Amino acid sequence: MNIKVDKYLIEGCMQCKLGATPNCKINRWQKELNFLRDLILECGLTEDFKWMHPCYTFENKNIVLMHVFNEYCALLFPKGVLLKDQEGILIQQTENSQTARQIRFSEFSEIIRIKEVIKAYILEAVDLEKSGAKVQLKTTADFAIPYELEKRFEELPSFKEAFYALTPGRQRGYLLYFAQPKQSGTRISRIEKNEQKIFEGKGLND
Repeated sequence: MNIKVDKYLIEGCMQCKLGATPNCKINRWQKELNFLRDLILECGLTEDFKWMHPCYTFENKNIVLMHVFNEYCALLFPKGVLLKDQEGILIQQTENSQTARQIRFSEFSEIIRIKEVIKAYILEAVDLEKSGAKVQLKTTADFAIPYELEKRFEELPSFKEAFYALTPGRQRGYLLYFAQPKQSGTRISRIEKNEQKIFEGKGLND
């Protein structure tokens, strides 16, 4: 067991003023997190602490992390998209998540009910690392460019240049965001509101 995880489970991540108080969301999920910790360690993984989360590794490869939110706690598999997910329990955390998948729990009984399934998913994730399996990531070229964005590129070539100067991840984030609305007017509005950020080299959430 890692002493940093011990501290995390007692005090929380200490990234806000609620840390080490009864209102800390880590404190609210103590029972679930401690049980999941024991379950993961039974699978022979090494306990670490990365990105302010308990992280479990196999030969220095990240296998699964414990995440906590207000409404649920979760196990995050960095290469979850490669898991078979025969039980249909994996969730894509955000639209931009190409590889990671979560198993979410809103109460302790849910963990107990599928604890053997959880272990099976963890062991499958280990086997994937042993096999050297890689995730084939989509490139920016794989994402459709909304008509409204193409039109703005034609109107303002410097905007197109600024967009393609962004990192591939930032480009994909904008493409997904701009393409979401069904109404053309809403797509145009989103492009206009983010145009200056793009010129500044910033991503959607920067």
